[in-house]
Amino acid sequence: MLRLIFALLWTVLSMLFSVPLHLYWKHIAKKDPPKAWRKSKGFISGFFKGVTFFAGTKVEIRGAENLPPADKAALFVGNHRSYFDTIILQPIVKGPLGFVAKKEFESYPLLPMYMKDMGSIFLDRDNLRASLKTINDGTERMEKGLSLGLFPEGTRNHGEELLPFKAGGYRMAEKSGCPIILMGLTNFGKIFEENKFHFLRRRHVIIEFDKPVYPSEMDKDQRKEFYDNIPVRIQEMLDEHKKSLQK
Repeated sequence: MLRLIFALLWTVLSMLFSVPLHLYWKHIAKKDPPKAWRKSKGFISGFFKGVTFFAGTKVEIRGAENLPPADKAALFVGNHRSYFDTIILQPIVKGPLGFVAKKEFESYPLLPMYMKDMGSIFLDRDNLRASLKTINDGTERMEKGLSLGLFPEGTRNHGEELLPFKAGGYRMAEKSGCPIILMGLTNFGKIFEENKFHFLRRRHVIIEFDKPVYPSEMDKDQRKEFYDNIPVRIQEMLDEHKKSLQK
């Protein structure tokens, strides 16, 4: 219970004190979005690190050598377990990082403000034209140096098996010439969502980054094979994590 109280207090205070910063970043973004993403990166990463600290989460990072330098963009593709997926991932990535989020998040109080500061885009899966526009917007942002996090399952999944992956977002890496970096995230749901009464619990989580793969350098058949194999590769990472945690 105390973990949840401290994390909520930290979140409320961080949001209140950052309102002037948000207005500043929003002003900069009108003329120079990449500059705004870079400037907001430090504060938001610190905010998220604080939430992780108060949650008592031990984060094990595997494949850190596969992360791109701060001035290079990538599309991070992984399984989706928790709100902590974004909270933990954002500070780990060296450069600015936004996320591909469901359009419904735009109606949440305060949260969209910070998601937009990060450079996140909002996807309306029920509107094909709007979805295509969002994909094009994401491509342009990646060309300007913004990495994006994509969770192709489309929703938080607490089951043993991965949900079907929606492949449309992969085109952002293909069209921008940036790499796809696959991620496996284990135990993230056990920090908060899967606990009774949604209390925060001290957990050991694993996040693993696979080697970068460039879809733009593949022919059509190679890309299809790679895209089709993405859930398989992520499941392999998750299975390996499970074995190591049982030792």
